[in-house]
Formats: sequence, structure tokens, C-alpha cells
Amino acid sequence: MSRDSARPPRAVPWSPPWRRAAAFVALAALIGAVLTVLGSAKAGADTVGAGSYTTTAPGPLPSGCADLSTNPRHWVTSNAPAGAVPTNDWWSSILWKRTNCAYGEPLFAQPLGFRAGSEGLGVSYSTKPTISGSGKGVGEYHFEYKEDFVAGVSGLAAPEVKVDDWSDWTVSPYLSDGAHTLRATIGSGLPFAYFRAKGGDARIKAASDATVDVWSHSGPTLGYSVNGHDYVAFAPAGATWSVSGSTFTSSLAGKDYFSVAVLPTTPSTPAADRTALAEAYAGYAHDPVTGTAVSYRYDEAKSTVTTTYRFTTDALEGSATGTVAALLPHQWRHLSDGSPLPQTYVSSRGPLKVLTGVTSFTTTMDFHGVLPEIPAVADSSGADLATLRDYLNAEKADPTRQVSDDTYWTGKGLGRAARLAEIADQTGDTGVRDAALAAIRSKLTDWFTASPNKTGHLFYYDDKWGTLIGYPASYGSDQELNDHHFHYGYYVAAAATLAKFDPVWADSDHYGGMVDLLIRDADNYDRSDERFPFLRDFDIYAGHDWASGHGSFAAGNNQESSSEGMNFDSALIQWGIATGNKAVRDAGIYMYTTQAAAIEDYWFDVHDQVYPEGFQHKEVGMVWSNGGAYSTWFSSAPEQIQGINLLPVTGGHLYLGDNPAYVRANYQEMLDQSGKTQPGIWPDIWYEYRALGDGDAALADFRAHGSLTSEEGESKAHTFHWIRNLAALGTVDTSVSADSPLSAVFVKNGDRTYVAANTTATDGTVHFSDGTTVRVPAGKTVTAGAYAWSGGSATGGGPDPTPTPSPTSTQTATPTPSPTPTSSPTGGTGSSPTLYPAGDGTLTGTAGAAGSVTLASADGVNHDGTPYKPTTFTATGLDLAYDGGGTRFDLAVDAAGAVGNAPQAQVSYDCTGNGTWDRVETYRYFATDPVPGWEHYTDTAGTLSSSGAPCDLRNGTVQVKVWNAIGNAPGTLGTGERSVLRLPYS
Repeated sequence: MSRDSARPPRAVPWSPPWRRAAAFVALAALIGAVLTVLGSAKAGADTVGAGSYTTTAPGPLPSGCADLSTNPRHWVTSNAPAGAVPTNDWWSSILWKRTNCAYGEPLFAQPLGFRAGSEGLGVSYSTKPTISGSGKGVGEYHFEYKEDFVAGVSGLAAPEVKVDDWSDWTVSPYLSDGAHTLRATIGSGLPFAYFRAKGGDARIKAASDATVDVWSHSGPTLGYSVNGHDYVAFAPAGATWSVSGSTFTSSLAGKDYFSVAVLPTTPSTPAADRTALAEAYAGYAHDPVTGTAVSYRYDEAKSTVTTTYRFTTDALEGSATGTVAALLPHQWRHLSDGSPLPQTYVSSRGPLKVLTGVTSFTTTMDFHGVLPEIPAVADSSGADLATLRDYLNAEKADPTRQVSDDTYWTGKGLGRAARLAEIADQTGDTGVRDAALAAIRSKLTDWFTASPNKTGHLFYYDDKWGTLIGYPASYGSDQELNDHHFHYGYYVAAAATLAKFDPVWADSDHYGGMVDLLIRDADNYDRSDERFPFLRDFDIYAGHDWASGHGSFAAGNNQESSSEGMNFDSALIQWGIATGNKAVRDAGIYMYTTQAAAIEDYWFDVHDQVYPEGFQHKEVGMVWSNGGAYSTWFSSAPEQIQGINLLPVTGGHLYLGDNPAYVRANYQEMLDQSGKTQPGIWPDIWYEYRALGDGDAALADFRAHGSLTSEEGESKAHTFHWIRNLAALGTVDTSVSADSPLSAVFVKNGDRTYVAANTTATDGTVHFSDGTTVRVPAGKTVTAGAYAWSGGSATGGGPDPTPTPSPTSTQTATPTPSPTPTSSPTGGTGSSPTLYPAGDGTLTGTAGAAGSVTLASADGVNHDGTPYKPTTFTATGLDLAYDGGGTRFDLAVDAAGAVGNAPQAQVSYDCTGNGTWDRVETYRYFATDPVPGWEHYTDTAGTLSSSGAPCDLRNGTVQVKVWNAIGNAPGTLGTGERSVLRLPYS
């Protein structure tokens, strides 16, 4: 497969009717754009076709310790590769230091962990996870860094660590004090750590609290155990190791190299087997890995992705070639060459299988295809069509609606409009389709143009960091280079939709070049382009993205929204097809297919082989380098912890339905964790996800609860369209593939429906692996089988295409308002179960005038469940009888424009007023949006914890504490009639 970045020229001699109107609309926009670009050139902006970006930073830049903000190569030696420095990697914290300005944080490479220090490189092999919060509620597991020993040079006192080299999944830390030097090469999946030592003896020093046992000591080889983990140190031929307590040294016989390997053994491994493994590893001890590289090939006819992982080694002595590689589950499940050893390593990613003597290994995975959108087989006529059109028309005025004016929320709005355009086109609603396309075109053109004096809605290229930053930025996308694939995936996806209808806008002479820059920034697919690091956000060996640019956490790097990473990959596939760029298409298919396999194991553990025993969840909200967490950065609600890995719901997210039984189980866990019978947050996302496992049940839920408030990137039109059509099509069938990337197969009651889309200007034919052939006209999505449909009405069998209509748009166009607090009963506070917080810190039975108080900032620390600088309201002298119900509240909260705040509430009951709290209820925190205006934090957020039993109040006291559980900014709580507390008393 060619990896050439140059896109071939596209000749479009015929423009079908569905493109012509858009071309005329585009003409006026292009004339304006040309004038804007001319102005941009005068301002010094760099032009790309009709678009442009600025090279003058309009806002904050990446920052770290020392002078890193202006010189990111401060911690890079002169030997390091030229071009943009990598970010968003498993080892980024030693290159981009944030918290430990000399040595960075622990690095988790699987199976080994490392941490640089003044005396050398610390080594950890963690086999016993720390598990917290098992059962219901937030929980996490981590294979924490626990140092077994430090490999170094006698006398070394390095003031900092630098990076001497890197490759696709290795890095070479470099420590020097001028007289002594240690250079290491470590990597993902490498049981070996390779060292070059100068200025003193090689030294291995066990941790002071470690249990050490030397079990083999012969010439240049030393076998030893630290904390029950078996290691072998290999010195050059002719050298010996000196043992002094828990410190081992070697002069290396005048040479400068040695290596250490961890063995895949346990305390119960027979001594003979341990010795045999040590001897097997010895053949590769002095053939250090000097480079790694991935290559991939998409076989269109077979719909497979073949990925080859190559190792370059340099034999310093002996005749052996190759190395030892520990494969992660998503790799060994799809291994197409090699025979792993029977022993496995323990890791935070489950068991690692071992290949010895490898210079490369290969995996082969099936690619099951993506779709621009689910076909309109069931909502294309009758009452359901009328309902859908009502929903569509409700969005016509503002299809790109967004909650904040930054790169992420702009992207969400663009993605929303792209879904509407696809659905409207399928159902013949040209008015809504063209309105959505016009909004996408206008917004993208605006962001892709850097005009004079413009400080927002533009992209800035920083040649020192090798990155393209959009301003206004959000969630650390500027100063920390976080989440670029999340943000930019929405832009590319919307551009792919627009390209189908307006190919001129998308060509390289107009705005296609700007789209390509966004792609290259997040995941540069062209190794020869040194403006950006190769596949920045995608960890090649781990098989998935990392969200943090710096990765400076004790648990390594992290990512929560795996589905937004897949949104980027799907966008590349569709953009590459729409513009004829196979290099982009194939990069998208490689990352999409690989990451789908990684998500299956590491976020969902569908095989029940990754999460450690005692971790009682079916999904993690976040994957860390050394573990996983049933949590998010922004919410403790189960609907959002699990739901963040489901959105956005698009035709590129059918992988979520590859295992319908898991979908049903995961949906049920969300309900169990939240203690609800229906999702209270993001119900539309959850109904759409449920439809991948049980479309009929999801449709029944939507019909019963259609007055839901849409998630910010969703619309009622898309939710209804998705659920209604999956109820007709059934579930994803992965047993059949096709020779087109834009295809899918569904099955219901044993009957298959074959779906294929064509976003080009040329008619085509798609061949499915079971012999089915589908002719696909230009610009159409068609089906065959149970539902034979060609972009109009359904003509095949299946469920009744005209079922009971869902709620009308007039019922759902506006979010349901929170209930107005009812008047409190007469009799004063002492007999009122309905209380209102007052500005003086009391709870009163009378709703006073609307006011507000300040909620202190969480100061950037997580205070989930523990009151921190709380605002407190108290009522005393209460005489009420418990009625058997639960506490209810509706608190008006606002974070203004602050991002990442989340207030939390705790309600305490002192039954007799004696100063002892008999019952304490702590509720899950509520993530506020960054838009000024009151939001309603209610008891439906769910209980985080409770203690004590309900009781009658006799001269009792009730206290409410409200604080910011997370965030870096203060917030506001409404008082008086704005907020209300309803006690379960009469």
C-alpha cells in the first residue's frame, strides 16, 4: 500500500443533481473567501489553498517546567531525531515535564515500569493491583509503580533526564552529570531494558525495603529476585558481577553495555523452568533494540488490516538476532505469525504473551466498515416520516447549535449538523439538508481563515512544538496539547459530509488543505512530514489514543472518551473516500480497526480477561497507563462514566454493537449503578446504544420518554432516526464483510440486511463476502436483503414501517423546565418539610427573594464525597414524622464560563438536635456547563453514599452542605426561591 501523502488529482466531469445546488451556494462563499485570504496574506498568515492559518499565537501556548514553553527541545539531546517532538505518548512526561521538573513521572511500558532519578533508571514489575471502590459507585484499579531496583552507573548524580532517541514505541532516556553517563532504551512490550554506561561500573541497586534473592551467579549473568519478581542481568562476555548485599556491580570488562530482563515467572515457577527461560533470553541480551516501526496494509477485497511491528536490533556480540516481545491482548488475539511461550506476563492490560527471537510480528484484523449514517429504511414514509420531519424542521434554524465558542463545542455542533444533513438527504428534506450544509460550510470556512486582527475562530501553527492549535481552545488543547483528536475529529467528519455535496469546497485549491492539516496535527500519517510527529495521539503498540499531551501523572497517561477517538478515525475514512485520498483513508482504517480491538479489551473487557479479580465493573470510563477507573474527569454519574465511551453516536460507531449481548449487559450495569430504571442523564445516548443490542426495547423506551433533553451533540431527529431504523434492521452482523469501507450488515430474526454507501460521483458495486452484490449509485446509500431500499422508501420485508408515532416536536423542542418550588405549608420552619436556602446560611420554610451565594473553587483537586470549603445552610427545631420517602432537592447552580466545575451536595439529619448526625446523605456531583445561566442540580444525580437510618425529627436539625467537588473556578448557588429542599417528612 502506498503511504504517499500526495492526493491524486480528481476529475469530476459530471455533477449529479444532489451536488449542483450546493456548488452555486459555494461560489459566493468562495469569492468572499478569496478576498479574505488576500487580507490574510498581508497579515502574515500562511495560506493553504483558499484557507489560512496564523503563525502568531493569539492565546496561551504549551507550557511546562523551565523554558519548555519556548523551547520544547530543552530536554532533548543533540542526538535526538529532527522534526516535531512527540507528545501524547506513554513516555511523554520525561520529555514534557510538568510536576517533576527534573525526572518526570513513572513510565508504564508493559510489562515493565520505569522512573528516572539522579542515580539511574528505576525499574518496576507490578503484579498486584491496588483496587478501590469495588462494587457500586466509583472504582479503579492500578498496577502502581513500586520500584524493585535502580539500574545506573556508580557515582552517577544526574541533575535531570533528557531524551536521546525515540521510535514508534521505544524511547532512550539519557542521564549524565558530566563525568558519568547512563543511556537506556526501553519500550512498550519489551521485557528487556538495554543500557550503555560510561564513567563508572554498571550498578544495580535494589530498593531499600525490597526482599532480594540471588538465584544464579555465573560469569556475566546474574539471576536475582526482587519482591518475588525474577530478573536476569547480562554483562558482556568476560565480565562478572560483584554482589554486595542488595547491590550488584560490574566493570563490564571494559565495555559499556549491559541489559536487564524480567522473566514471565511467578513464585511457584519451578527452578528448572526459570533457568531455561533465563538461558533462552540470554541469546538476545546483547542484541539491543535500536528502533521500532509499524507498517499496515488494508486489503480492500478481503476487508482486512494487516499490521506489521518491526524491530531493528544491533548485535554487540554473539550471532543471535532479534529480541523478545510481549504482546498485548489486542495483538495476540489477532496474531498471524509466531508461537508464543506458554508463560505470560502480568500487566494492567491483562496477560501478555511472549515471542522470542523476533525481528517482527504481524496481526490481521477484520474491518467491518462504517456508514455515513444508518439507512432510512423504516422512517421513510407514513407517520414516522412525519414525526422525523417535525424533528428535522425544529433544527433547521440552528443545526450547528453549540454550548460554548471553542474548538471542542464548535466541533460538537458541526458533528450535530452533519448527522442532520445526512438524515435529511436520505429522507428527501432538501430544505433542512441545505441549511445544515450551509451552516457547516460557513463555520468551517470561518475557522479555516486567519484574517488580519482575528484572534478567534482560527488555527495557529507553532513550529517549535510542531502543532496546530485552534483558538478559543478548551480542556487544555492549547497549554497541554490535550484532546486534539477529540476536537478535530468533529471538524473532519463534518468536512467529509460537506465534501460529498460540495467537492469544490473540499479540494486542495480551496479548503481541503486545511482539513488535511488538522488530520496531520492529531495523527500525522506521513512519516516524511516533519512538521508534525508521526501519529501523535495514537499509541502504536497500545493500539489506542492517549488524550493528555504531557502524560505527567503518577498513573501515566490517560484517555476516557475512546468513542471520540474512534470518531476521528471514522472521519479520516470518510474524508479520504470523499476526496480520493487513499493514504488518509487507509490510515483511518488502520487506526479504527486496531482501536476497536483495543477498546473491546481495555475499556469493555468483553472477554473477561483484562480487569483484575475484584474489580466489579463491565466498563471503565478511563484507561490509565497502569490501570483503569470507573470515573471521568467531569462526572461521577454512572450514565456519564459509561456513556462517555459511547458518544457521539454515528455510522462510524457500529463497532459498539459488535457484541449485542455485551451491549445489553453494559446497559443494565449502568441502570444498576445509578439505581434507576431509566437513564437519568444522556438518555438519548443510552437509548441509541441500547438499540445496538435490542432495537425494539430502545424504541419502546424512546416512545415512552420522548420528552427527553438531548445531549449537547445530539438532536431528537438523529436519536429517533437511529433507534427507529435499528429496531427494523436488527443488530450488527460481523460474520459478513464487504470490499467497500462504507458498508455494514445487520441481522434480525435470521434475516440479513446489507447496507452500502457511495459518497463519490461514480456509480459502484459492492461485493459482500457471502456472495451478495449491491449496486450503489453515486451519492446514495442503498440496502439489499430483508430491507431492499435505494435511498427512498423501504421496499423489503421487516417490521411495519408505519408504527405508532413518537411524540411531536412541539412536545420536545424545548427542554422540560424544572418544577417550580411549591409553597411551604403554614406553621413556620418547625413544621415545614419544604425548605429554601437563604443568604444568611439558614434553611427557611418560606421562599424568599431570589439571591445567590458563592461556591468556592475546588482549587484543581478532586474532593468527590468530601466537603471542601462548603457553603452551609442549617434549619433547627424541626418536628416532623418520616414518611418513608427520600430526600429531594432542586439547586440552581452556575459556573458561568468556567470549564470542569462540578458542585456536590450533602444532606445531614440530627434527629433530636443533640449535635450528632444520625443520617448523612452525599449525592453524586453535577458537572456544570461553561455557559452563563442557571442549571438545575437535583437529587436525580443519585446517591454517592449514605449512613445511618431515617428517623422522626423531634427538635431536630437538618443541614445542607454544597461545595465544588472538582474544578479550578468558583461557582454560584441560587438562594431564596431559586433553590428548594424537600424532606421526606410530613
